[in-house]
Amino acid sequence: MSVSRRLLATALVATAAFGLAACGPDDSSDQGAGTVSASAAPATGAPATGAPASGTAKPAPSGKPTDGAPEGFCTSAPLPAGQKWVSVQKGTSATALVYKDTKDACGVDDVAHEPTGADRTAQFAPTVKGHLKSVVAAPKDVNAADLAKHINECIATPGNQKGFYPCSNGDYKIAVDASGKVTEMWERPSS
Repeated sequence: MSVSRRLLATALVATAAFGLAACGPDDSSDQGAGTVSASAAPATGAPATGAPASGTAKPAPSGKPTDGAPEGFCTSAPLPAGQKWVSVQKGTSATALVYKDTKDACGVDDVAHEPTGADRTAQFAPTVKGHLKSVVAAPKDVNAADLAKHINECIATPGNQKGFYPCSNGDYKIAVDASGKVTEMWERPSS
């Protein structure tokens, strides 16, 4: 066997052994329940807590429900107060943002944000910060004029990769102050 095949075989055997070692006996009966003693503390260096040992590992979420619920990623993580997801729908000036509120929808790779309701307008704070992100370019921080330029280019030519900055799908997270002015915008990159 070549060296690369030996390494691959070793890696596969180690992965299988690790997977089998992670599976413990089914402790669903009263016989398997017990406490972890100091001498049987986990090898991770964590102290023994005296909590019952479960013996079963919980699988990592896969994004695919098994109970008949919709597949994919359907709910956004909660945002801090004063922030929300919006979808820019129309041209924007360096002083005001025109957008629609959004609702969460199921997406394959991430939560989708569907525009909902009527167009809304919010003034930009004089010190608004824009954070542009793309899957094809490094992140870029911009001022209000450059933020409006980017938004308008992307509305005129969705998917544009050659303008001021590569376009995403129009989803932005915005922060709004107590007076209702947009103080910060984060573009959500999409491919």
